[in-house]
Amino acid sequence: MNTHNSFSLEAIATVATPFKQKFAIPRQPNLANAEGVITFEEGFNDINLLKGIENYSHLWLLFIFHQNIERGWKNTVKAPRLGGNATMGVLASRSTHRPNGIGMSVVKNKGVVSSNGQTQLVVEGVDLVDGTPLVDIKPYIAYADSVPSASDNLDDINPIPNRDVSFADTIQPTLAEIEKKHRGFSALVTAVLSQDPRPAYKQHIENDEKTYRVTLYDIDVGFEIRDAAVKVTELVHLG
Repeated sequence: MNTHNSFSLEAIATVATPFKQKFAIPRQPNLANAEGVITFEEGFNDINLLKGIENYSHLWLLFIFHQNIERGWKNTVKAPRLGGNATMGVLASRSTHRPNGIGMSVVKNKGVVSSNGQTQLVVEGVDLVDGTPLVDIKPYIAYADSVPSASDNLDDINPIPNRDVSFADTIQPTLAEIEKKHRGFSALVTAVLSQDPRPAYKQHIENDEKTYRVTLYDIDVGFEIRDAAVKVTELVHLG
C-alpha cells in the first residue's frame, strides 16, 4: 500500500437528530426543519475551536456514512431521481455508498451551547441519521459556495415529490401531547413525508395499500398514500 495515498480520519463529534433510521431521511439538507445537536468528542471539546463561528449563518458538516461502510461500494448506483432502477456513476450521484463513505451537508447555524462542561453546537436542516460521526465542520461562505448559474438537469426527469400531508382525526390528541415534548413535531412530520420517502419505483403509485412506518425521535409514525396524498394514521410512543 502506498502510504502517501492512504489516510485515516478521526471523528471530532457526533450529531443527535430526530432520525432513528435511514428510511424517510430527507434526500438533501434543509428539505425539513430537523434540528441536530452536535456533541464534541474528547480532545475536541474546546470552545476555542468554535471561536467566531457565530459570524456564519450556515455551516458545512463533513461526515461518515457509518451505517454503510461495511456494505462497500460499486461504480454505478441506482438513482432515485431516475425512477429508482436506472443507474448513474457513483461520483455523479449523492449516493451514500461511496469509495470513502464521506458525505457533506450544509445546515443552518443555530449557535453554541455549553452544559456541564460539554460544548455543543445546534444546527437545523439536518439530513443525517442519529449518531452520525462528523469529521469536520466548515463555514458556508456565500460568495464562494453559492453558484447561481449552476444547473441540475435531473429536475427535468424526476423532481423531488411534494405531496399534501394530513393527520387523521383519531390521532389529534396524541399529536398535541407529542408537540409538548417535541416542539414542531407536526411540521417535521409534514416536511419529511411530503417528499414521499417510499422507494422511487413506488412513487408513481397514488393509492398504496401498504402502511409505512418511520421513527422520528421516540415516536413510531404510521402513514399511507391515498389519492396522491399522505395520511398519517398512527402515532405510537416507543419504549
